[in-house]
Amino acid sequence: MLCFILLLGKANVELFKKRRFGIIDKFFGKKKSDSKDKVPKHAVIIHFLYGMDGLEPLHRLEKEINILIDPEGVGEYDGHEIALDYSDGFLYMYGPNAEALFKTVRPLLEQIEFMKGATAKIRFGPPENGVKEIIVKIK
Repeated sequence: MLCFILLLGKANVELFKKRRFGIIDKFFGKKKSDSKDKVPKHAVIIHFLYGMDGLEPLHRLEKEINILIDPEGVGEYDGHEIALDYSDGFLYMYGPNAEALFKTVRPLLEQIEFMKGATAKIRFGPPENGVKEIIVKIK
């Protein structure tokens, strides 16, 4: 394989790495990420009314979400969107099981004042037509 890469030259090494040749996969196996990429990404998307000055309370919540999600291995927190006037926003979380992800973060969300009345869209698969979604209101 090293001889093959040397023949390609430096400019084409990255291209070679990105392309997957069936014969090489047979000899060296597939990357671990190949099977992981095929797992459908479920989502938990929270829409909330914010109405506060500044983002510090939101940033504290994000840290707490990461503290909950990471050790449990139920998914990842992807970030937030917030209106320019801080009126409302969204939190984005993804993982292999939306129900487990939501059950992990729900008790925390219910303790946060600006999350009262928020809605969680729980999507059981990739963002495409026909994928089951449910809406849950945060108490």
